[in-house]
Amino acid sequence: MSLRCVVYCILPTLSVFFPSLGSDDVLCYEAVNENTGECEDFLGDGVLEVDCCLNFKYGFKREARGQCQSCRPAEWKEWGSWSPCSVSCTEGVQERRRTCRGQGDCPGTSVEVQACVLNECCPVNGGWSTWSLWSQCSATCKAGQKQRTRQCNNPRPSCGGRCIGPEKEVDICYTNIPCPIHGQWGNWNPWQGCSSSCKNELGPLPIQKRFRLCNNPPPSHSPPGNQCDGKARDSQVCDNLPFCPVGGEWGAWTRDSECSVTCGIGRVKEKRTCDNPPPRYGGRYCEGSNTRNTICNTKVACPVDGQWSEWGDWPTCVRLAKENITCKSKAGTQSRKRTCIGTSPDGKWCEGDYRESRSCYDIENCPLKGVWSEWTSWGLCSSPCGWAERTRHRECLPVYPDYPSIVNGVLKQAEAFFSGTPIVSCNPINGETKRVEERVECKNLPPCV
Repeated sequence: MSLRCVVYCILPTLSVFFPSLGSDDVLCYEAVNENTGECEDFLGDGVLEVDCCLNFKYGFKREARGQCQSCRPAEWKEWGSWSPCSVSCTEGVQERRRTCRGQGDCPGTSVEVQACVLNECCPVNGGWSTWSLWSQCSATCKAGQKQRTRQCNNPRPSCGGRCIGPEKEVDICYTNIPCPIHGQWGNWNPWQGCSSSCKNELGPLPIQKRFRLCNNPPPSHSPPGNQCDGKARDSQVCDNLPFCPVGGEWGAWTRDSECSVTCGIGRVKEKRTCDNPPPRYGGRYCEGSNTRNTICNTKVACPVDGQWSEWGDWPTCVRLAKENITCKSKAGTQSRKRTCIGTSPDGKWCEGDYRESRSCYDIENCPLKGVWSEWTSWGLCSSPCGWAERTRHRECLPVYPDYPSIVNGVLKQAEAFFSGTPIVSCNPINGETKRVEERVECKNLPPCV
């Protein structure tokens, strides 16, 4: 069989499990990060999308900066964390989101919104008292400082508020008396780096310098102070440096392994040596990795294990002798099935039973007493922006009869199931006998864009 046939002869089989796969060239990756949704372990480009997805654990991009797409069927990721509350005080809202990964669309919504309260009240700022008198000048000659203060008590802030502006003001004060100041040297700055980090065998030796300033204190101008004595800069020879390094260069690539997989897209490992030339005098080692992977295509589809479908609905509760047991304390039986789907010819069959049975009592349209449930928790906001509301409800629940359960000739009350929908009615609440509901507005939602 030719390679062309291997690719396109298996395409109909893959399309059963992944109907959205195409035949365009993509960038193929060996894994998809479950937390970030990003493609990882790049295999190569120019790979047919259907070839990359021979292994459903792989992922691909249609362009280098495009979104990572998983080869597996579409499924929701876990809900993300709730966002911060939309307001810092009184009631606001917060939202959380989840991402659909894989091929196709996921059922349901990708965003949920709920009410939140960080602080019951909003901060109220206070007011400042009048400024105090200016303090005495801090200097006896030339210029100094004076200051004044005020208090945040006119009125005091509440609920975490504050007063706007400074609590203290500082201003310059002048004595009109000159102070002569003579200059003094500050500390030497650290030695600067050498003019070179290494020495050439035939070149001059590098040097390093350091400086200091006449600023401890600087001399005054009026009246004039004396300048500092001595020199402001110094230098020395760097005579303990190593020889300048010679960097290494890579040799040619050579193959170091066979293809890493027996199905789908895999890798072939290659290696090289930093010997063309090798590094000397502490020169840098060759940049980059001494190994690399290139892709190899087996043109063989990887096996896909089967998964159980959802259980089918429970059928009508019946007795083996086809006796009418509706509204009676006679036990019947129900059976339901599920199907192992999605397996490829080489994949594993689903583990577990495909069929299950249970004892039951037929209460279809049987009149039963009812009792009101407790209020449910408040639900999510009906919209993530604009105007929305949230609800809670109570339902009229049936009080089931105390029928015995007979399983294989043994009485087992805990294993009894009631089949069908009874006729239930509770004492009216606001004129309703089946279900009552309350609604409130979600406050401080962001505007819809």
